[in-house]
Amino acid sequence: MTMGRTFTALGFLHITALLVNLNVVHAVSPLVDVGYTKYQGSVLQNGITQWLGIRYAAPPLGDLRFAKPADPPINRTVQIANKHGDVCFSTGSGFPQAGHSEDCLFLDIYAPTNATPNSKLPVLFQIPGGGLNALSDANLNGSTLIQAADFDAIVITHNYRVGTFGFLSGKEVHANGSVNAGFFDQRKALEWVQSHISKFGGNPKHVTLIGVSAGAESITVHLTAFGNKKTNLFHATAAESQSFPIMFDIAGSQFAYDAFVQRTGCASAEDSLACLRRLDSETLQKASIAIPLPGRNNTPNFLYGAVVDGDLIPDIPFNLFTQGRFVDVPTIFGDDTNEGTIFTPTNLNSSSDMDNFLLDNWNLFNQTSLDQINAFYPVSDQFPNHGEFYFNAALAYGELRYNCFGILASNSTARFNSPRTSWLYHYNVQDPAQIAAGLGVPHTVESVAIWGPNSGITPPASYSTTNKNIFPIMQGYWTSFIRTFNPNTHRAPGTPEWEPFGEGERRILLVTNGTRMEVIDPVQREHCEFFWSIARGIRQ
Repeated sequence: MTMGRTFTALGFLHITALLVNLNVVHAVSPLVDVGYTKYQGSVLQNGITQWLGIRYAAPPLGDLRFAKPADPPINRTVQIANKHGDVCFSTGSGFPQAGHSEDCLFLDIYAPTNATPNSKLPVLFQIPGGGLNALSDANLNGSTLIQAADFDAIVITHNYRVGTFGFLSGKEVHANGSVNAGFFDQRKALEWVQSHISKFGGNPKHVTLIGVSAGAESITVHLTAFGNKKTNLFHATAAESQSFPIMFDIAGSQFAYDAFVQRTGCASAEDSLACLRRLDSETLQKASIAIPLPGRNNTPNFLYGAVVDGDLIPDIPFNLFTQGRFVDVPTIFGDDTNEGTIFTPTNLNSSSDMDNFLLDNWNLFNQTSLDQINAFYPVSDQFPNHGEFYFNAALAYGELRYNCFGILASNSTARFNSPRTSWLYHYNVQDPAQIAAGLGVPHTVESVAIWGPNSGITPPASYSTTNKNIFPIMQGYWTSFIRTFNPNTHRAPGTPEWEPFGEGERRILLVTNGTRMEVIDPVQREHCEFFWSIARGIRQ
């Protein structure tokens, strides 16, 4: 009888333990099985675990060169994920390019160490910028952003093909490859997130795309992809300093392909694309340089880029946005005050110099449009060792390529989606050294305030002194948006509510000690309305 009672008690305790264990969900192991291989991450002392150099697609070599990405190969050994993968080759950088290679389709993951498979944490997916010809902010460290989000987020960064390798276009590539391979790399990485991020504690149904410059241009492509075909790949977007350059169709981009096969010795081959695919990476990279647009003598700031292919990109961005052909998700757009300064040659000394600079980047301008631009932007501020027409040309370039189309995108998303889920910003944090150098508040400078001082982006000197308070302001709005699809829910204490653009067409003015809402300057609006009126003619 005693023996029976003993067994009964032991059995009860055993069953109770099993029931308790069923309700216990342990933190994600640093060793994660993604099916085709296993990755061993690193647990950091800051409460974050990182996995670096995760292969999300097969090496884009051989027949996969200039083509859509394929699934990663199976590898039965454990991968030690403690260093970044190689970055994709940049246009004009020659060979070898340190830390870069053609085998470059990797991503990094940063997650709270205490995340569990049931955490369903919001996911930030970063698309690097670099004009689609480089990856200027590759391999950013996501730790500071996760800390700013109260450990309520996962950060993913990734590489994608750029320049010749990602955006070579022409009828040959269109017939037997992909003229927008770099964008398909991005979508392949997003598909990987949908399949695997829950294993790291993330929620595949709560993914926010974030990117600056060409990363933001990429976001506009994904918003309008396939003519606004619904997608589960992302659920909100934050596009910073979004870029709207000239966008050719297949025929219009043929000049770059023809010149490239000449430089590589493949022009006389029966199948020039097959010839390119047989060449080694060194030969291709050495031939990957910028050339002038048709009819021009000087090279544009960026040669290779998005192409209207009738599929992923069915039309130029202006038409897609003004026609409401984009998916319905919460959006942030915005720009810096002086978007054009870092791209403008400092030796512009006449209106003719200014006209030629603009034509080098938009070769479809007519003289009537150029005359109007000169009237809009007279000679203005002067800086040592800069030409007389430098600053007004920079203002024109910045508003044409960046500022005005951020306003257009916000107008369209507020109009066709919801007026309460579209936000616009104007970043005007002034660093004395940048102001003195004639840069003003330059392109992408807001990135350091979003990602934090230890992300890998070098901050201006004043961001550690007089402008240090901009970090909690920016990170408060952005991490709130990442977590809730609303920049106000978890904004920093004392900061103003960021009003949706659809409620009065106001944007937030971001400054260190005076952030507030503002109306768009009437002069800037006049400039923008003109640029919108000629957008189709210059293929924006």
